[in-house]
Amino acid sequence: MMATTHALYGMAAGAVTLATVPEYAPVAMLVGYVAGFLPDLDAYAEHRRTLHFPVYFSVLAVPATLLAALWPTLASVSLATALVALAAHSVMDAGGGGLSLRPWVEQPDRAVYSHYHGRWVAPRRFVAYDGAPSDLVLALAAGLPLLAVTAGSVRLLVVATLVFSGVYVLVRKRLVEIVTVAIRYTPRRLLVLVPRRFDELVDGE
Repeated sequence: MMATTHALYGMAAGAVTLATVPEYAPVAMLVGYVAGFLPDLDAYAEHRRTLHFPVYFSVLAVPATLLAALWPTLASVSLATALVALAAHSVMDAGGGGLSLRPWVEQPDRAVYSHYHGRWVAPRRFVAYDGAPSDLVLALAAGLPLLAVTAGSVRLLVVATLVFSGVYVLVRKRLVEIVTVAIRYTPRRLLVLVPRRFDELVDGE
């Protein structure tokens, strides 16, 4: 699924605090947004393995959430929100398409790595691939309610995220071609900035 979809669901996890400790809500929503996005930084390492921990994040989120409910401080609420967002990201990836630059063509059998089980989890394909129209529907399902409960810079962040998501969906199936052209005109010394998931395109140059 799109990193933006994960970020919005992380923010939605933080928005729960509006009903309990609203004074912490702005920070919790931003923490959730960042944590929801964070695992996909492993695109620069081994994608959906290095920073994805579907079992461990989920297990840690339970006591952290209980602690935040019983002893709500900015620190405890932020920690719980971060772990819930990290867990949701890792688990949601199992419901998407496989780990491939063209998952609608190649139908790979790896979705996310479970360190606890020591194996790759097969994709469920409830969302066919990251950037599929159904992925945008999920992003809207989280983003539109957030628009109703946020204001100021936080609301602008939600709007920008939804707009970016829509653009990404429009170009997703041409992304490989777009990146290939971009790599062709990128100075060799800057290719280290290209995520490792595009290594095959870099090597092809």
